[in-house]
Amino acid sequence: MASLTEGNRLHDVLKWEQDNLYSREKVTVLSGEKLVALAVVGKITNATPTTGTAAAANTGDGTMTAVTAGEDVQIGTYTMTCISAVLNAGVFAVTAPDGDALPEATVAVAYVNDQINFLLNDGAADFVVGDIFTVDVAEGSGKVVEVKAAAGDGSQTAYGFLAAAVDASSADTSGTAIVRDAIIVSTDLAWPTGATTAQKTAWLADLAAAGIVARTEA
Repeated sequence: MASLTEGNRLHDVLKWEQDNLYSREKVTVLSGEKLVALAVVGKITNATPTTGTAAAANTGDGTMTAVTAGEDVQIGTYTMTCISAVLNAGVFAVTAPDGDALPEATVAVAYVNDQINFLLNDGAADFVVGDIFTVDVAEGSGKVVEVKAAAGDGSQTAYGFLAAAVDASSADTSGTAIVRDAIIVSTDLAWPTGATTAQKTAWLADLAAAGIVARTEA
């Protein structure tokens, strides 16, 4: 007689949650995702273009590429303004949407920051002081997907985990996730295929920041 193996269910992971469904949230799983019960999910919180927009009045014809959002990206417009120009190079001031000055960027050197990352490329015509690039970061869809370590749209951060399987293969589909204030047995969570120990540790830290605390099952 063939044997069947039953997958883990919510009660295998969830050992305590707040009353009145406070720990739970209705979520929308993005079309194209097919997620099992207890899958750890990330939420799409921003939409960031992959290239910057050069001001029409720029003298330099270089470009801004490799734009990605950092963990602390703000919604709004990032502005990069040339403050020092030399042959085939230059330095740009970087201003966040809230007006704060971020570290300066250098042409041809990868810019890495907790808010935004990019690369300024020299062109045939050199940049001059006052040349500007902008990057407009929009609100994300707020939908959830399987947590993705390499993403930059917010889904690289663990937002919670699904209470039950959701098949959104052909369309956005509603589901329920545990997203705050709970005690769990983390060994029974469903992680992305190939997830490393370091990635799981980081995602558990994300969950802990939301009050989802892991314990060892007795």
